[in-house]
Amino acid sequence: MILMLVLVSGNTADAQWKKLVKKDLSGWEVLNGTAPYKVEKGVIIGTTVVNSPNTFLCTREKYGDFILEFDTWFDPQMNSGVQFRSESSPDYQNGRVHGYQVELDPSPRAWSGGIYDEGRRGWLYTLDNNPAGQKALKVGDWNHYRVEAIGNSIRTWINGIPCADLLDAMTPSGFIALQVHSIGKEESKAGLQVKWKNIRIITDNLNKYKTPYAPVIPQVSFLDNVLTEREKQDDSTGKLS
Repeated sequence: MILMLVLVSGNTADAQWKKLVKKDLSGWEVLNGTAPYKVEKGVIIGTTVVNSPNTFLCTREKYGDFILEFDTWFDPQMNSGVQFRSESSPDYQNGRVHGYQVELDPSPRAWSGGIYDEGRRGWLYTLDNNPAGQKALKVGDWNHYRVEAIGNSIRTWINGIPCADLLDAMTPSGFIALQVHSIGKEESKAGLQVKWKNIRIITDNLNKYKTPYAPVIPQVSFLDNVLTEREKQDDSTGKLS
Protein backbone atom coordinates (compact mmCIF):
# COMPACT_ATOMS: atom_id res chain seq x y z
CA MET A 1 0.00 0.00 0.00
CA ILE A 2 2.89 2.36 0.77
CA LEU A 3 4.29 1.79 -2.74
CA MET A 4 0.88 2.53 -4.30
CA LEU A 5 0.61 5.77 -2.35
CA VAL A 6 4.05 6.82 -3.58
CA LEU A 7 3.12 6.03 -7.21
CA VAL A 8 -0.13 7.99 -6.98
CA SER A 9 1.09 11.03 -5.05
CA GLY A 10 4.75 11.22 -5.98
CA ASN A 11 4.18 12.47 -9.52
CA THR A 12 2.11 15.43 -8.26
CA ALA A 13 4.47 16.55 -5.51
CA ASP A 14 5.53 19.66 -7.48
CA ALA A 15 2.10 20.41 -8.96
CA GLN A 16 0.31 23.73 -8.48
CA TRP A 17 -2.61 22.58 -6.35
CA LYS A 18 -5.58 24.86 -5.77
CA LYS A 19 -7.40 24.55 -2.45
CA LEU A 20 -11.18 24.48 -2.91
CA VAL A 21 -11.97 25.33 0.72
CA LYS A 22 -10.35 28.10 2.72
CA LYS A 23 -11.84 29.66 5.85
CA ASP A 24 -15.49 29.41 4.84
CA LEU A 25 -17.81 28.11 2.13
CA SER A 26 -17.64 31.14 -0.13
CA GLY A 27 -17.49 29.84 -3.68
CA TRP A 28 -19.94 27.04 -2.85
CA GLU A 29 -23.75 26.78 -2.86
CA VAL A 30 -26.27 24.26 -1.50
CA LEU A 31 -28.67 22.65 -3.99
CA ASN A 32 -31.70 20.33 -3.85
CA GLY A 33 -31.94 19.46 -0.13
CA THR A 34 -31.92 20.98 3.34
CA ALA A 35 -29.03 19.14 5.04
CA PRO A 36 -26.69 21.69 6.67
CA TYR A 37 -22.98 22.12 5.97
CA LYS A 38 -20.42 23.96 8.07
CA VAL A 39 -16.66 24.43 8.26
CA GLU A 40 -14.72 23.75 11.46
CA LYS A 41 -10.93 24.11 11.43
CA GLY A 42 -10.73 23.40 7.72
CA VAL A 43 -13.11 20.43 7.83
CA ILE A 44 -16.46 20.54 6.01
CA ILE A 45 -19.17 18.73 7.96
CA GLY A 46 -22.47 17.69 6.43
CA THR A 47 -25.29 16.33 8.61
CA THR A 48 -28.28 14.19 7.66
CA VAL A 49 -31.83 15.46 8.22
CA VAL A 50 -35.23 13.79 7.80
CA ASN A 51 -37.62 14.50 4.94
CA SER A 52 -35.03 15.96 2.59
CA PRO A 53 -33.83 14.78 -0.82
CA ASN A 54 -30.12 14.36 -1.43
CA THR A 55 -28.35 17.61 -0.57
CA PHE A 56 -25.33 18.87 -2.49
CA LEU A 57 -22.74 21.49 -1.59
CA CYS A 58 -21.58 22.60 -5.05
CA THR A 59 -18.70 24.68 -6.33
CA ARG A 60 -19.82 27.74 -8.24
CA GLU A 61 -16.93 27.17 -10.63
CA LYS A 62 -17.07 24.42 -13.25
CA TYR A 63 -14.21 22.08 -14.04
CA GLY A 64 -13.49 20.01 -17.14
CA ASP A 65 -10.22 18.08 -17.00
CA PHE A 66 -8.65 17.86 -13.55
CA ILE A 67 -6.99 15.82 -10.84
CA LEU A 68 -8.92 16.05 -7.56
CA GLU A 69 -7.87 14.85 -4.12
CA PHE A 70 -9.65 14.93 -0.78
CA ASP A 71 -9.78 13.18 2.58
CA THR A 72 -13.13 11.99 3.89
CA TRP A 73 -14.69 10.42 6.96
CA PHE A 74 -18.32 9.29 7.09
CA ASP A 75 -20.51 7.50 9.60
CA PRO A 76 -20.61 3.74 8.80
CA GLN A 77 -24.42 3.90 8.88
CA MET A 78 -24.60 6.09 5.77
CA ASN A 79 -23.24 6.31 2.27
CA SER A 80 -22.32 9.45 0.41
CA GLY A 81 -20.40 10.65 -2.61
CA VAL A 82 -18.58 13.45 -4.34
CA GLN A 83 -19.99 14.74 -7.61
CA PHE A 84 -17.84 15.97 -10.48
CA ARG A 85 -18.58 17.17 -14.00
CA SER A 86 -22.09 17.64 -12.66
CA GLU A 87 -24.94 19.98 -13.56
CA SER A 88 -28.19 21.49 -12.30
CA SER A 89 -30.59 23.26 -14.64
CA PRO A 90 -34.29 24.20 -14.43
CA ASP A 91 -35.10 22.20 -17.56
CA TYR A 92 -33.80 18.92 -16.08
CA GLN A 93 -36.03 17.50 -13.34
CA ASN A 94 -36.55 20.94 -11.81
CA GLY A 95 -32.86 21.50 -11.16
CA ARG A 96 -31.94 18.07 -9.87
CA VAL A 97 -28.19 17.64 -9.54
CA HIS A 98 -26.98 15.05 -12.03
CA GLY A 99 -23.64 13.77 -13.23
CA TYR A 100 -20.69 11.64 -12.20
CA GLN A 101 -20.23 10.67 -8.57
CA VAL A 102 -17.36 8.85 -6.89
CA GLU A 103 -18.92 6.64 -4.23
CA LEU A 104 -18.44 6.60 -0.46
CA ASP A 105 -19.90 3.22 0.48
CA PRO A 106 -19.28 1.42 3.82
CA SER A 107 -21.74 -1.41 3.07
CA PRO A 108 -20.68 -5.07 2.60
CA ARG A 109 -20.81 -4.73 -1.20
CA ALA A 110 -17.80 -2.37 -0.85
CA TRP A 111 -18.24 -0.20 -3.93
CA SER A 112 -16.38 2.81 -2.55
CA GLY A 113 -14.41 4.44 -5.35
CA GLY A 114 -16.94 3.22 -7.91
CA ILE A 115 -18.61 5.68 -10.27
CA TYR A 116 -22.34 6.37 -10.18
CA ASP A 117 -24.24 8.62 -12.59
CA GLU A 118 -26.45 10.58 -10.19
CA GLY A 119 -29.89 11.42 -11.53
CA ARG A 120 -29.30 9.79 -14.93
CA ARG A 121 -27.98 6.31 -15.81
CA GLY A 122 -27.15 4.86 -12.40
CA TRP A 123 -24.07 2.72 -11.86
CA LEU A 124 -21.33 3.02 -14.48
CA TYR A 125 -18.50 1.27 -12.63
CA THR A 126 -18.97 -1.09 -9.71
CA LEU A 127 -16.13 -2.96 -8.00
CA ASP A 128 -17.41 -6.51 -8.48
CA ASN A 129 -14.35 -7.35 -10.62
CA ASN A 130 -11.84 -5.43 -8.52
CA PRO A 131 -11.39 -7.23 -5.18
CA ALA A 132 -8.31 -5.19 -4.26
CA GLY A 133 -10.29 -2.01 -4.74
CA GLN A 134 -13.09 -3.35 -2.58
CA LYS A 135 -10.64 -3.61 0.31
CA ALA A 136 -9.24 -0.07 -0.10
CA LEU A 137 -11.69 1.76 2.17
CA LYS A 138 -11.04 1.85 5.90
CA VAL A 139 -14.58 1.93 7.28
CA GLY A 140 -14.99 4.41 10.14
CA ASP A 141 -11.63 6.07 9.51
CA TRP A 142 -10.31 8.90 7.35
CA ASN A 143 -9.67 7.86 3.74
CA HIS A 144 -7.77 9.59 0.95
CA TYR A 145 -9.48 9.80 -2.47
CA ARG A 146 -8.06 10.74 -5.84
CA VAL A 147 -10.05 11.32 -9.04
CA GLU A 148 -8.40 11.88 -12.42
CA ALA A 149 -10.81 13.11 -15.11
CA ILE A 150 -8.81 13.73 -18.28
CA GLY A 151 -10.68 13.75 -21.58
CA ASN A 152 -12.93 10.70 -21.71
CA SER A 153 -10.89 8.89 -19.06
CA ILE A 154 -12.10 8.84 -15.45
CA ARG A 155 -10.03 6.94 -12.87
CA THR A 156 -10.26 6.77 -9.08
CA TRP A 157 -8.12 5.67 -6.14
CA ILE A 158 -8.69 5.23 -2.42
CA ASN A 159 -5.62 5.27 -0.17
CA GLY A 160 -3.46 4.76 -3.24
CA ILE A 161 -5.33 1.67 -4.45
CA PRO A 162 -6.94 1.91 -7.94
CA CYS A 163 -10.71 1.48 -7.79
CA ALA A 164 -12.32 2.55 -11.08
CA ASP A 165 -11.21 2.94 -14.71
CA LEU A 166 -14.05 4.35 -16.83
CA LEU A 167 -14.26 5.76 -20.34
CA ASP A 168 -17.29 7.96 -20.96
CA ALA A 169 -18.06 11.11 -22.96
CA MET A 170 -21.51 12.20 -21.77
CA THR A 171 -20.47 15.27 -19.76
CA PRO A 172 -17.13 17.03 -20.40
CA SER A 173 -17.35 19.58 -17.56
CA GLY A 174 -19.40 20.70 -14.58
CA PHE A 175 -19.26 21.53 -10.90
CA ILE A 176 -17.86 19.50 -8.00
CA ALA A 177 -20.27 18.77 -5.15
CA LEU A 178 -20.25 17.10 -1.75
CA GLN A 179 -23.29 14.95 -1.03
CA VAL A 180 -25.32 14.37 2.11
CA HIS A 181 -27.54 11.43 1.22
CA SER A 182 -31.27 11.43 1.85
CA ILE A 183 -32.48 9.35 4.82
CA GLY A 184 -36.21 9.76 4.10
CA LYS A 185 -38.23 9.63 7.31
CA GLU A 186 -35.72 7.56 9.29
CA GLU A 187 -35.35 9.67 12.42
CA SER A 188 -32.84 7.17 13.82
CA LYS A 189 -30.40 8.24 11.09
CA ALA A 190 -30.82 11.97 11.63
CA GLY A 191 -27.65 13.71 12.76
CA LEU A 192 -25.18 11.36 11.02
CA GLN A 193 -22.15 13.18 9.69
CA VAL A 194 -19.91 13.06 6.65
CA LYS A 195 -16.70 15.09 6.64
CA TRP A 196 -14.21 16.29 4.05
CA LYS A 197 -10.85 18.04 4.33
CA ASN A 198 -7.76 18.82 2.24
CA ILE A 199 -9.87 19.25 -0.91
CA ARG A 200 -7.55 20.33 -3.71
CA ILE A 201 -7.45 20.30 -7.51
CA ILE A 202 -5.01 20.55 -10.44
CA THR A 203 -6.24 21.75 -13.83
CA ASP A 204 -2.98 22.37 -15.74
CA ASN A 205 -0.30 20.04 -17.17
CA LEU A 206 -2.39 16.99 -16.30
CA ASN A 207 -0.51 14.58 -18.57
CA LYS A 208 2.58 15.35 -16.52
CA TYR A 209 0.87 14.52 -13.24
CA LYS A 210 -1.53 11.70 -14.14
CA THR A 211 -0.93 8.32 -12.52
CA PRO A 212 0.74 5.49 -14.49
CA TYR A 213 -1.44 2.49 -15.39
CA ALA A 214 0.06 0.17 -12.80
CA PRO A 215 -1.42 -2.00 -11.54
CA VAL A 216 -3.98 -2.44 -14.33
CA ILE A 217 -7.60 -2.93 -13.26
CA PRO A 218 -10.66 -3.83 -15.37
CA GLN A 219 -11.73 -1.00 -17.66
CA VAL A 220 -15.32 -0.16 -18.60
CA SER A 221 -16.08 1.86 -21.74
CA PHE A 222 -19.31 3.64 -22.68
CA LEU A 223 -17.80 5.11 -25.84
CA ASP A 224 -19.91 4.24 -28.89
CA ASN A 225 -18.16 2.74 -31.91
CA VAL A 226 -14.71 3.53 -30.54
CA LEU A 227 -11.94 1.04 -29.77
CA THR A 228 -10.07 2.01 -26.63
CA GLU A 229 -6.28 1.86 -26.53
CA ARG A 230 -6.51 -1.23 -24.36
CA GLU A 231 -8.97 -2.89 -26.76
CA LYS A 232 -6.64 -2.13 -29.67
CA GLN A 233 -3.78 -3.76 -27.80
CA ASP A 234 -5.87 -6.78 -26.86
CA ASP A 235 -7.03 -7.15 -30.45
CA SER A 236 -3.46 -7.18 -31.73
CA THR A 237 -2.24 -9.68 -29.13
CA GLY A 238 -5.31 -11.87 -29.01
CA LYS A 239 -5.61 -11.32 -25.27
CA LEU A 240 -8.72 -10.25 -23.38
CA SER A 241 -8.74 -7.36 -20.88
